[in-house]
Amino acid sequence: MEGSGKKEQLLIKLVEQLDEEKVLALAGEMLNGGMDPLYLLDLVNEGMNRVGKLYESKEYYIADLIMAGLIFRQVLELDQMTAHFHARHLNKKGKVVLGTVKGDIHDIGKDIFRGMLEANGFEVIDLGVDVPKEVFVKKVDEYKPDILGLSGVLTYTVETMKEVVAAFEEAGLRDRVKIIVGGHHLTREACRYIGADDFAGDASVGVKICQAWMGESANG
Repeated sequence: MEGSGKKEQLLIKLVEQLDEEKVLALAGEMLNGGMDPLYLLDLVNEGMNRVGKLYESKEYYIADLIMAGLIFRQVLELDQMTAHFHARHLNKKGKVVLGTVKGDIHDIGKDIFRGMLEANGFEVIDLGVDVPKEVFVKKVDEYKPDILGLSGVLTYTVETMKEVVAAFEEAGLRDRVKIIVGGHHLTREACRYIGADDFAGDASVGVKICQAWMGESANG
């Protein structure tokens, strides 16, 4: 976040340091001071990205990642946040079916993406983790979402994601839904290989892609 003030930088740093109490106190103070809840979530997400990098460089452990996810959820539960969500929920932007693909039980990235989608007015049906391709197909057919989100942290999930997209093609449902894949290891080439419409290694980028898609469908 370039050009951010001292409080903004401090919030990012406190999330990175996993200082739960201070994060919640400062987030509450900033929201009471009139900060846009969505901007605040972007700051917290920036801190989460730093935690992710520290985990990748083996300075942080899985317990630290889980702690960061917990802090994120608690920020989402602050009174000023929930009030904002309820106001936004009256005017739904779009519907997303979301899940972590089979063979992967990581839910932190998926949960952050879901939280940010909901904060931005999307309706999210979260299928959880280790979701088989048949379940994705069945639930998309049932809920008829605008977007399908496939999450995966492990590198081999690229193959699994490709199989999910192929299952949609076989079921004749591929053209009915936009597919976004999420995970730090994904690249433009991997996205093309999977057959998805787009990819994101960061929750806030993923939300912006979904917003752009809904803008297109609203206009088109």
